[in-house]
Amino acid sequence: MTSTNAAKGLRQFLDAGQQCDWLEGGMPVPDAAEREESLELRFKYTARFEKLRRRPQATQVLDILRLYGATCLPIPRRTERWYWSVSCQPSTDKTLARVNASWMELFALQPDGDGIRARFILHLADFTADGSPEPDQLDTDLVESCAGRAEDVSHSIWRDNRGILIAKVRGAESIRRFIEHPHSRRAIRNFNLTHMNRGRNAYQASHCYSIADYMVGEA
Repeated sequence: MTSTNAAKGLRQFLDAGQQCDWLEGGMPVPDAAEREESLELRFKYTARFEKLRRRPQATQVLDILRLYGATCLPIPRRTERWYWSVSCQPSTDKTLARVNASWMELFALQPDGDGIRARFILHLADFTADGSPEPDQLDTDLVESCAGRAEDVSHSIWRDNRGILIAKVRGAESIRRFIEHPHSRRAIRNFNLTHMNRGRNAYQASHCYSIADYMVGEA
């Protein structure tokens, strides 16, 4: 996938107005009809995907990733692998699947008994009382309300204080609510746009097409 101009990331495909409209919940942006695919990568991670499907959390993981792909990634087919990727890591007790863009993690799903918990990486300024990236302005009630159940949400600030909030949400239903809530949905989209606009994804080689099938609506 190559660019015909100097634009980087999503700017090659969506101008500022289109990105802003998608961010604010406007009409879906037309995506590519076909996907680019590496058969080598698809086969490379097939065994991992089958191992994930045998985990008790498999249905929850794939359902949440289907929702995340449809809700939180603009033109996911056109930008798959090159500007976002999803990795499959069913052998660990820490992470089952992770979505990345540029050099940054966007979203991860982890086991929680037979259930799941999620980690969302977000701009702190989207959850502060004054719109600043200052930790002491964080509106914790707002963060908790996005999942519907305060007890299912915890958070931390990125340790080097780069204005990044890590929101941790427990349980498939609360994760779904967090993705669908208007405020947190916009915050997720805003963070994703930031990193998808930074250029090529550094995690192309770990992209799992079998999981991506769910995220782009082909499974």
